[in-house]
Amino acid sequence: MLLTAPLALLLSASALAQDPFGPGHNTTPIIGTWSSGTQKVVPGPGFANPAQESFNYPTTAGVGYSFSDDGWYELARFRFIANGSHPDCITSTIIWAHGNYDLLDNGSIILTPAGDGYQQVQATCNQANSNFIQNYNETELMLSWQIFTDVTFGPKLHLWDVSNNAIAPQFRISDQPNMLPKMKLRNNQTTVVTTTKQGLVTVETIVSRSEPKKRHAPAEPRAWNFWAW
Repeated sequence: MLLTAPLALLLSASALAQDPFGPGHNTTPIIGTWSSGTQKVVPGPGFANPAQESFNYPTTAGVGYSFSDDGWYELARFRFIANGSHPDCITSTIIWAHGNYDLLDNGSIILTPAGDGYQQVQATCNQANSNFIQNYNETELMLSWQIFTDVTFGPKLHLWDVSNNAIAPQFRISDQPNMLPKMKLRNNQTTVVTTTKQGLVTVETIVSRSEPKKRHAPAEPRAWNFWAW
């Protein structure tokens, strides 16, 4: 079938738009460091110290990713969960992980952790077990992604998770990946599994139990600036 010039151009543009690696889909490569909202949650040594299982708490909640050109990623995430019945009862979770990522031809991203990720959970109204560190090594599937260029802030990364929910847009704060060394940085082979009276199961490492003073927690949760991510 002979295509007219306008129809041929339309089909060509449509095919280009479906290419997750082409300029019709992404205005820039994904390589670099990205952060949502106020851009205070940034991966790298300023966010986490895996060897000590500690965090440097950012001033606002949010999420950040770094991607290198050799297939390595790093995740930084800080979020709050509010209790509608008890506004003062806030649960905060701060997460660090890294590992390898794969950009699939269908436009998805698979993030496979290296196995040394961890998170700190704080529940202000749960005095029985209000502050603990546990392993965090979840493989993440991003169903799709796209990079636009914001006229004010520049490149903006949009990610959709496995449930096709949009993650907070992230702005590129550096075209270089800000991340810790690309190797296992935390010894979490020996773990202790406990169950609280409330039925909450925690998985703690020997390190987190023996060095609790090195965990840096916010003094007053009500002082934090909430940011939906």
